[in-house]
Amino acid sequence: MALELLTPFTKVKLKEENIKKRRAIGLFWGNFNPVHIAHMLIADQVRQQLHLEKVVFLPEHNTEGHVAAMLTAAIDGRAGLEVDACRLKAKNSVDIYQTILDLREENPECDFYFIVGGDMISSLSAWPHIDELLELVTLVGVRRPRYRAGTSYPILWVDVPAMDVSGNFIREQLARGLVPNFLLAPKVLAYILKEGLYV
Repeated sequence: MALELLTPFTKVKLKEENIKKRRAIGLFWGNFNPVHIAHMLIADQVRQQLHLEKVVFLPEHNTEGHVAAMLTAAIDGRAGLEVDACRLKAKNSVDIYQTILDLREENPECDFYFIVGGDMISSLSAWPHIDELLELVTLVGVRRPRYRAGTSYPILWVDVPAMDVSGNFIREQLARGLVPNFLLAPKVLAYILKEGLYV
């Protein structure tokens, strides 16, 4: 006859530990000025491929006041994508490490996956507190056209369709009187045209 080695108390404790699984959250930091289809594609692909609960956009504090509104319009109706305007309210002296530290303290049950575009990979060594940051998050790298990404830092690479789109290109088009159709979510383009941005 087989012996039952687990007591009822142990079984209950194991069941509770399985229920309390850690949450996996993606953090996407950037200017998003404006947010375009490549941003949206990256966020959604990383979320799905890494099986994250959600990806949270963290627009940078030194961008225009319209950025959070455009991000909110872009993700409207899109499950698994959110915007946190904490960086917009931060003082200029607050670096991204402090923001992540605050998020970790507020959400101790979460594992954070910090999304880094290929254009930022080469500058990681210049980031303040980069070594401490790596203790708080898993860096997720996304390759971008025209950027040769190489680093000694541990990166979890996610392949997404290559799209050579940038906020700078879109701003230049608008400044020239061109409408960047299909490069922005329709609600974002409508917001930009209504507010007369980048002209």
